[in-house]
Amino acid sequence: MHSTLQPGLTYEFKFTVPENKTVPFLYPESPEFQKMPKVLATGFMVGLFEWACIRAVNPHLDWPREQTVGTDIRLNHIAATPPGLIVTVKVRLDKVEGRKLSFSISGHDGVDTISEGTHERFVIDAAKFNEKTELKAANARGLNSGNPLH
Repeated sequence: MHSTLQPGLTYEFKFTVPENKTVPFLYPESPEFQKMPKVLATGFMVGLFEWACIRAVNPHLDWPREQTVGTDIRLNHIAATPPGLIVTVKVRLDKVEGRKLSFSISGHDGVDTISEGTHERFVIDAAKFNEKTELKAANARGLNSGNPLH
């Protein structure tokens, strides 16, 4: 992490909502989602907000060796956004506590505020993180291989 990663950092990110980021595309295997309106899915909105936070901090990290992972997100989703509208995400880094980063975030689709909330990310060493997840996956495969129920 560079010394420039400080509270008060702000970032604005714009994204035009395509049809493939609407509810029916969230889990195509879900027949329930297939019947729902074609508006920005909450799951994709969460990802969009995470993306904005990543973009905000990456210039202040030793990217790609250092990366951030989401550890907490608290959002409302108070207005529907149809495809074609541009969502503007505004991010403010409120706290830096060691490797923990706390953000305030909001989104507006040009007509309505669609969401407001908070998000926490944690700075990781990507190689170490990947090693741990690979070991976890290998251990899970070993546990499941001897159990006929899995």
